Amino acid sequence: MNAKRSATIGASMLTFCLCSQAVAQYVRLAELEIDPAQLDAFKAALTEGVQAAVRSEPGVLALYAVYEKDNPNRVRVFEMYTEAAAYATHLETAHFKKFRATTDNMVLSRNLLDAVPIVLGGKARSPGTSR
Repeated sequence: MNAKRSATIGASMLTFCLCSQAVAQYVRLAELEIDPAQLDAFKAALTEGVQAAVRSEPGVLALYAVYEKDNPNRVRVFEMYTEAAAYATHLETAHFKKFRATTDNMVLSRNLLDAVPIVLGGKARSPGTSR
């Protein structure tokens, strides 16, 4: 994927970011290419891992995973943390280690990009509204 397209995807994800009142101090974009034969298993493992991280890690502000419409095996994960230390803590959690162990053989390529927020906007959810 070229840099312009990656930047466009990243900017789009930033535009639609819904986060709490906390300000993200550490942002990462993971660009993954998944073995098409293992895509369903990867999506299930990713869903489980993201839900566990958001539920149990106070330093995780948002984790958004999407795939390219015309290339569903190209997955992008937009990650927002309160600080770099929260990201480091995330990497040491049991659920992240399980995710990596489960999916390492499914990932054909991995590109991790550190990002710096320009603007993060989103509408506040109404009380009682689910994600």
